[in-house]
Amino acid sequence: MDFELSETHQQLRDSVRDFAEREVRPKAIEWDKQERFPSEIVPKLAEMGLLGIRVPEEYGGAAMDTLSYAISVEEIARVDGSLALTVASHNGLGTGHVLAFGSEAQKKKYLPKACSGEWLAAWGLTEPGSGSDASGMTTTAKRDASSPDHWIINGAKMFITQGSVGGFCVVLAKTTPEKKQKGITAFIVEHGTPGFSASKHLEKLGMRSSDTCELSFEDVRVHDSQRLGAVDHGFLDTLTILDKGRVSIGALALGLGRGALELAIAYAKERKQFGKPIADFQAIQWMIADSKAELDAAALLVYRAAVLADAGRPFSREASMGKLYASEAATRACQRAVQIHGGYGYTREYQVERHLRDAKLCEIGEGTSEVQRMVIARHVLGG
Repeated sequence: MDFELSETHQQLRDSVRDFAEREVRPKAIEWDKQERFPSEIVPKLAEMGLLGIRVPEEYGGAAMDTLSYAISVEEIARVDGSLALTVASHNGLGTGHVLAFGSEAQKKKYLPKACSGEWLAAWGLTEPGSGSDASGMTTTAKRDASSPDHWIINGAKMFITQGSVGGFCVVLAKTTPEKKQKGITAFIVEHGTPGFSASKHLEKLGMRSSDTCELSFEDVRVHDSQRLGAVDHGFLDTLTILDKGRVSIGALALGLGRGALELAIAYAKERKQFGKPIADFQAIQWMIADSKAELDAAALLVYRAAVLADAGRPFSREASMGKLYASEAATRACQRAVQIHGGYGYTREYQVERHLRDAKLCEIGEGTSEVQRMVIARHVLGG
């Protein structure tokens, strides 16, 4: 694609791509088969600055911009969607929430450990009975009657990335239930806190080496210093967090689609039928052309949202547009890649089936495609 990246961004892209090819691609298939979180790669991610992409240097981060964040996630996703999801969620959700709304004391305590990889960050909004509808949240946080400086958290969270491997989790809980979404507060809960546990590790269609599980909170007692942001302001803060999260998921989808397209092109040039490479057949050429055009269009949408964010301009609509289009374009590109590979594409011997399984999550996570259409429509119609 001919989007004009700065020299700095080009160098970052090349550096992350080289890292992904050397350290990730040779192992990604095995990680997926084992459904194992690759904890051994975490220190290497930290060394690359990929666990504190947007965190200021004073807290141990790489102090890069949103476009750099998108590029980094995209390049890792070219070879492994699961690891890209780890980088995206760690930076954009758990760490991002502390960076955006944490107190100075919270930033000093949690951000250096997050950037070094000592503590991965998790983020808990979704519950077994509530997803897009946050008003249906049942997790509660009530002030301890015997000690008003403490809160008691009870409830459960579902589909939490880094849920069992994270050092801390940002948890959203109802503090004023009658106010629904406007009565939700965020808290930082460290792993090892009594009553806080990760249970029911989830077996998934894709993103199989990304750690995903259910979290339980049984009379979890935290000090008010663990409250993240103002009381009853957690969901409003979450909307800001999700906007940048959607940029990263759009980038993740873009990387998965591009990776699948590259594999399909290479296979089409090598595979021969009727005496010539299948790349010579128009049916194959049209599938490749459609994928290339759609993914380049998706990149322009995702990058535009990132650039707007870096410029301090509104980008909520653009983030939803980029995430919506990139996720659906990636799924189509991956489907075509499997089709081009034929029967081999349906086997785990080749990488394209994993790209297709991983891409589907991008139409669900950080707000489903249907939610993105609602967000876009509200912006367009003035709702």
